[in-house]
Amino acid sequence: MRFRPRASRDEPEINFIPLIDVLLVILIFLMVTTTYSRYAELQINLPTADASQAPERPEQIDVAVDVQGKYLINKDPVAFHGADAFSQELQRAAGNMKEPVIIISADANAPHQSVINIMEAARIAGYGKITFTTQATRKP
Repeated sequence: MRFRPRASRDEPEINFIPLIDVLLVILIFLMVTTTYSRYAELQINLPTADASQAPERPEQIDVAVDVQGKYLINKDPVAFHGADAFSQELQRAAGNMKEPVIIISADANAPHQSVINIMEAARIAGYGKITFTTQATRKP
């Protein structure tokens, strides 16, 4: 006969707390180091025919381009000899304005490249506020 008590066996257990801690640290690390890419879109809100007239802005530069590709800055003719030279003309027209609004008035049949040239020159000059003018259609 055996009178000795059996040696009690400890049941193995898995401690989940350190596992959860490690997973949270990995999750935080991934959230901090991951870069989220944003796709920039050009959002253009086209004006409607019954839109109200835009308010006058004290700090604005009017740039016009016609079908032949002739440019005007504040009604003064300016020759386009590249985006860098045109950006200097924009800066000269801005004078001491901090952030002028560039208002582009392009003929309906003007080449698309002419408008892009103005936008590129404005970007080089550091002007980020650009708007376009249109004319309302006549109601019959």
